[in-house]
Amino acid sequence: MSQAERNSKAQKLIEQQKFNEREISNMTDPQIEYYHWLYFDDSVYDYM
Repeated sequence: MSQAERNSKAQKLIEQQKFNEREISNMTDPQIEYYHWLYFDDSVYDYM
């Protein structure tokens, strides 16, 4: 993941008060991607 993409996803998690900056800084790229997916990405199954 690019640094810009990482920063964008991390900022969105911080804004929604899911994590603080210290927790985010200790996360790996896959962890940030997972939590971003978990909280923000819609799935077609969400609407069934």
